[in-house]
Amino acid sequence: DEMATSNHAKFGNGILMDGEAEDVRVWIDVMNEAGGRSILPFDGMIPADAYLWASWRDDTALVSKLAEITQKRFGSARGAYGVVGSGSVIKSTGIVKDVLVGECAYIKGANKLKNLTINSSEAEPTQIGEGVELVNGIIDYGCRIFYGSKAVRFVMGRNSSLKYGARLIHSVLGDNSTVSCCEMLNNLIFPAHEQHHNNSFLIASLVQGLSNMAAGATVGSNHNSRANDGELRAGRGFWPGLCVTLKHPSRFASYILIAKGDYPHELDIPFPFALLNNNLSSDRLELMPAYFWMHNMYALERNAWKTGSRDKRAVKVQKIESDYLAPDTAEEILRALTLLELWTAKAALRADGHDPRTLSDQELTRKGQALLLATEDRVSALELVGESLERRQQQPVILKPRRAYRAYLRMLRWYAIRGIMSYLELKPAQDFDTAIAGLAGQRVCDWINLGGQIVPAYKVDELRRRIGNGDLADWNAIHGEYEKMYDEYPLDRARHSLAVLNLLRSDYAAAPGSSVPATGKGQTASSVLSAGDFSRELDAALDIRAFIEAQIRNTRDKDHRDHFRKMNYRNEEEQRAVIGDVDSNPFVKMAATETAAFAARVAALKARL
Repeated sequence: DEMATSNHAKFGNGILMDGEAEDVRVWIDVMNEAGGRSILPFDGMIPADAYLWASWRDDTALVSKLAEITQKRFGSARGAYGVVGSGSVIKSTGIVKDVLVGECAYIKGANKLKNLTINSSEAEPTQIGEGVELVNGIIDYGCRIFYGSKAVRFVMGRNSSLKYGARLIHSVLGDNSTVSCCEMLNNLIFPAHEQHHNNSFLIASLVQGLSNMAAGATVGSNHNSRANDGELRAGRGFWPGLCVTLKHPSRFASYILIAKGDYPHELDIPFPFALLNNNLSSDRLELMPAYFWMHNMYALERNAWKTGSRDKRAVKVQKIESDYLAPDTAEEILRALTLLELWTAKAALRADGHDPRTLSDQELTRKGQALLLATEDRVSALELVGESLERRQQQPVILKPRRAYRAYLRMLRWYAIRGIMSYLELKPAQDFDTAIAGLAGQRVCDWINLGGQIVPAYKVDELRRRIGNGDLADWNAIHGEYEKMYDEYPLDRARHSLAVLNLLRSDYAAAPGSSVPATGKGQTASSVLSAGDFSRELDAALDIRAFIEAQIRNTRDKDHRDHFRKMNYRNEEEQRAVIGDVDSNPFVKMAATETAAFAARVAALKARL
């Protein structure tokens, strides 16, 4: 019906043309409905840009400069032409107004396309289908938008999909994400997000990637103040289950699985890899730290694998950390260990009729660690209550604290040894002592998930300073700094891995699987890791890898042995014909292959030692 370009066309960019008033500028209100974190969309925006802009609102120099360089990137002169790139097809479409279309795009049956940049190339073609309406947005390379989907004031990252009537409004959706049927308002979503069901609802949230929303989940569904300025923040690996209802404001560590149910109060859950359950019969919140490592290794390992396997981007501008154990989650585990120590000591003192307030936090953590690492299990008989996890007087209960504590320590050792291994493999010509000496230094405790890329916080602070004072004058320069941080990440991660391993060998030397004698919490071991020390740590890593493989198989095997899974098959032969058996599962077989490959890496490194 109409294909035109006006003299004030902006093609989805949040800029003003000559003679226009400020109130016509298009902003995206991410993370907060009230607009306090508004950002300007632009062609080339990645989740790291949106997060940098939306999060540090107190840095007025940064916020002002980002708006300035966005305007300057595109200019204000009127009279630009609309373009349809070579090899593109547009047919049976109602309105195409103020749109740039890249090469090899396929657009068929859309209702309305207005004020858009549609990036597309032969290597990463974008497709838009029937009944789609898109207004005021940026669509990156390789996207697919079909079947009545609607998007207004939005940015879609590379290789992302909207399908089956999905609604994306005032949101930035990261690369490699798939959204079907549901509604998403005022969100900043990092890469590798899955949300597939018609009655899922996500509002005013920061979800930091590798996430999955189940059917019926209503996340950020209620405002608990007089203003619509509540926010929900979730670390990577966020997984709210069926019909989960979460309120504003709430905050979750990485890799939280939330069991089906209504959660009527605000939550602050600092334990990564945990299972959260609202036990209605007991009228209390229950939290099981390290749940994934103890009971669902298949899901944990498969989530990391599928993140890489589904990344079909020809150009990877936004870098993505897919390993569930990285510096950010390692630091979350360390903070969780301290909380478990504190709460264990308090529970033990209360059980003995003593007042925990008579001891300092340092004394409590020492006592708690001794109890959690003791050969005799006294902890399982205690009731640990969590503090400041939920806004109500009834305090949450911590399940399996002793097992979780030991699982966390094993996870840290697995993280640390692999980080050092990867670095040594990058330095094949260096002897061990020289390579390890280059990793010495203080542990960096504060890490930031910058759109999917894990970065030391002090580097982000320096980046903000340089943007604010004008050293980095355009988005290309800022993206160049992201790339530099990514190039430095293997060294940053290896240094952190060594610091964590030294911490385990000193403060947690009494833990099962440790290769050194116990020295007690607060003691200091040598920061120099010898070749002999590391050889013993490699042996420990082989044991952990065997445990991971066994847990992957056992987790999957439960589905084949469970009575309620088997009841609809006449016999085991029919069950195998329909769903196979555990040993034919591709991911179970892949786990065995990876164990063999890891053993070969260990053998090669031992030969160097």
